[in-house]
Amino acid sequence: MKMVEAILIDQGIEEEYAGYLSTGIIVLGIILLCIIANIIMKKVVLRILTHYIKNNKYRWDDIMLSRKVFHRLMLIVPAVIIYMSAPVFINLSELIRRFTLTYILITAIFIISSILDSIDDIYRAYPISKVRPIKGLLQVVKIIIYIIFGIIVIANLMGESPLILISGFGALAAVFSFVFKDSILGFIAGIQLTSNDMLRIGDWIEMQKYGADGDVIDITLNTVKVQNFDKTIVTIPAYSLISDSFKNWRGMKEFGGRRIKRSIYIDINSIKFCTPQMIDKYKRIQYLRDYILEKEEEITRYNEQEVGEYDLVVNGKHLTNVGTFRAYILYYLKHNTMLHNDMVQMVRQLEPGPNGLPLEIYAFSKGTDFEVYETIQADIFDHIIAVAEEFDLRIFQSPTGYDVKHH
Repeated sequence: MKMVEAILIDQGIEEEYAGYLSTGIIVLGIILLCIIANIIMKKVVLRILTHYIKNNKYRWDDIMLSRKVFHRLMLIVPAVIIYMSAPVFINLSELIRRFTLTYILITAIFIISSILDSIDDIYRAYPISKVRPIKGLLQVVKIIIYIIFGIIVIANLMGESPLILISGFGALAAVFSFVFKDSILGFIAGIQLTSNDMLRIGDWIEMQKYGADGDVIDITLNTVKVQNFDKTIVTIPAYSLISDSFKNWRGMKEFGGRRIKRSIYIDINSIKFCTPQMIDKYKRIQYLRDYILEKEEEITRYNEQEVGEYDLVVNGKHLTNVGTFRAYILYYLKHNTMLHNDMVQMVRQLEPGPNGLPLEIYAFSKGTDFEVYETIQADIFDHIIAVAEEFDLRIFQSPTGYDVKHH
């Protein structure tokens, strides 16, 4: 600055104005240099770098480019020029350096944040990310970096050593624990969820308390995002998944079979013993032929050995239409190619009630996806409800206007 001022004085400018003019010239020169450096970095260096990144075989640098890591790095160059030029301004040198360094530190925070986001994006490209997501851990790292850089920035602006602020940090521990309560609880919950393999991205979970019934799409430090099947998004506090209960359907998908457990209700007034005509009819049913012959032999043998006179139906054993219907359903399930025959298949009676006698069908479908599962289940019950009449059974339903009109 002294040199520029001397040149101006030699040109005949008064010393009083030469100082202001020299300062203005230097400031304009630094601004011009910063603008030129910024243009070179963005228009030349960044374009060359972008062209190289997009044309190589690596994917990680494309992710860093999309996260604007390199764009933010370019922002430091003008600040470095100003910082290096600070000694020119003798009286303002220290102040310029402090503010310039503050800008560099804040920019560095954004750069590190972009790098951590890039690491998460790169990690998500691997299957392990579904089992062990690291987004929550990276968010903890971000918080630590923000705190450290925040202390350095404040210390720099105050002109003090960061160690002085850190020494008083213990007194603020209670305040920080209150402010970051959710983050601390979420971090601990995240460790428990991942270490115990309780939750993965892509899992179908159900948590009625929060109205969640869908797929996990994101696991962060504080929250777990669930996309319901109606495409709404539900945000659940991470620590709630530890403190409260939730249902994870992953085991069902890994098992490869989804349970069918549904009942039909038989009108008790339609249940009766089978007549010879009914038995002859049932013998013509493919699934029941062997069953009827075996049961007839078993019943005849028992009645002859254990019961002296069994002409009355109350004496001895006899086939019933509901028992035969139950056997038919079981054979029908065993011959259904959309069900797992190596898993439990059962047709059982539940306790009769006001709606009649419940017959519960218990089996496992081969398809676990929602649409496939519902189609398989609907096909089974379509057939069962339609065929019940062949066994002289009525499916119970509450009386309707149609029933009143025709009876």
